[in-house]
Amino acid sequence: MSENFLYEPKSAWSQYAGAEQKKERGLFVEGYRKFLGECKTERETICFVETRLREAGFSDDPAGNLFVRPFRGKALFAARRGTLPLSEGLSLIAAHADSPRLDLKQRPFFEQGELLLGKTHYYGGIRKYQWFARPLALHGVLVKENSTRVEVCIGEDVNDPVFCVADLLPHLASKQEELILKDAFDGERLAIVSGHEPGPEADEKEETKAAKQALKKAVFAMIQSYFSCEIREEDFITADLELVPAGPARYVGFDRSLIGGYGQDDRICVYTALDALLSSEHLGRTKAVIFWDKEEIGSDGATGASSRFLSYAIEDLVCATDKNLSPHHVLLNTQALSADVTAGIDPDCEDLHDKHNAARMGYGPCFSKFTGSRGKYGASEADAEFFGEIRDCMNRNKVPWQACELGRVGMGGGGTVALFLASWGMQVIDLGPALLGMHSPFELSSCADIHATRNAYRAFLAL
Repeated sequence: MSENFLYEPKSAWSQYAGAEQKKERGLFVEGYRKFLGECKTERETICFVETRLREAGFSDDPAGNLFVRPFRGKALFAARRGTLPLSEGLSLIAAHADSPRLDLKQRPFFEQGELLLGKTHYYGGIRKYQWFARPLALHGVLVKENSTRVEVCIGEDVNDPVFCVADLLPHLASKQEELILKDAFDGERLAIVSGHEPGPEADEKEETKAAKQALKKAVFAMIQSYFSCEIREEDFITADLELVPAGPARYVGFDRSLIGGYGQDDRICVYTALDALLSSEHLGRTKAVIFWDKEEIGSDGATGASSRFLSYAIEDLVCATDKNLSPHHVLLNTQALSADVTAGIDPDCEDLHDKHNAARMGYGPCFSKFTGSRGKYGASEADAEFFGEIRDCMNRNKVPWQACELGRVGMGGGGTVALFLASWGMQVIDLGPALLGMHSPFELSSCADIHATRNAYRAFLAL
C-alpha cells in the first residue's frame, strides 16, 4: 500500500526539466507565440485551423478517416476516426475562438473636435479603461454589394497606421477619479481616432454639408489606397470589423518564461487542442475537436455552442458509415473536455482567491469540476466517475495538473461551454491553463503550462 496519502500539485517546470523536454517546449511555445500574433479574430483563427488540418489530409468527406467541417468561417468541427465503432462515442475537445474586443458600430464614423472618430460597441466582458491609450489594429471582412469580400488587417505591419481610444488627461480628470470604476468609463465614449487631415472642401467659407464632411471624405479617399478598390461608407454598415490590440505576442520576463498577448482566452486551448488532434493516431475511439464562436457573449447564434452545429456534424459522421446508428447514441456516449482557461492567482490581489483551491501559474492545466457563480448557478458539474478516469489518465501519462475554482465563493465566477456539452448527455469537465489578466488586452500565460496543456489534451485523445 502506498504511503503517499497527501496530494500536492506538481510543478510543470520540474516535471519537464530534461534537456529534450525543454527543447520540445521551446519549439512548441514559439509556434504558439507566432500563432497568437497572427490570429486575433475568430475568423483568422478558424482559417488557420482549417489550413493546418487540410495540409494534414483532412477533407470534407465524412466517410473518410480525416473529416473537417468548417462553418461560416467562425466555427469548425474535425474528427479522426478510430478503430472502435462510433457507437462507443467520441473523445471530444471543445474550445472557443472568440475573445473580448471592440467592434465597429454599423455607422461608425463622425467628425468631432477636428478629428474623425469611429464609434464602437464592446464585445464580451472587458474592463473598459484597459482599452484607452493603446495602439489598436482593425481586422475583419468587408462585403461589397456585388458580394466581393475584402479582407481587412490594418495596424499589424510596422509601416501601418494604428487606431486608438484617446484617454482623458489627469489634469482634467478630478471628477472622473471620484466616480466608482463602472461609472467612470462610458461605453459610448470608446470611439477610435480614425483621421485628422481634412480635404479641400474644408476651405469653403460657408458651413455647407460638404465642408462639414470634408474630413470624412478625405479619409475615405485614403481608404481606397489600402484595399486597391472602391470602398464606400455603406460597405462598413454590413461589415464584420473588430479593433484588437496591435502588435505581436511577446515573451515576458528576464527568463522569457511567460507569453504575453491578446486573445489567449481561449486561443491557447484552440492551438493546443489542434496539436493534440494532429498528433493523435487511428486507434481507440474517434477523436474530435470543435471550435465555436460567441462564447464570450453567451454562446448564442448559429456558430455558438448553443447551436445545433455539433449535432449536425456528428449526424454526417454517423450517416456516412452506419445508418442504423442513432446520432444521439453517439452524443450520449461521448466524453468531452471543455477546453477553457481559468484565473491564476493574482499576486497583487491574493485575497480574492481561495488560495487552497486556486490555480497556480506553472503547475499545469487546471480541472474545474464546476464553473458558474453564486452557488454554482449557470454551470454543469462533472461526476466523480468521469473526473476520476481523467485524473488517472493524467497521472499515468505523468502530466502535471491541478484543481481550481475561479475566485472565492461569492467574489465572482464565470461560465464555459461545458453546460452545452452536458446538455447532450456527455460526460464533460473543464480543463485548461491559468492566465493572469484574463480578458485584458495583454494576458499572461506560463510557457510550462502551455506545454503541459498540450500533453494533457494528447493524453485524453489517446484514451
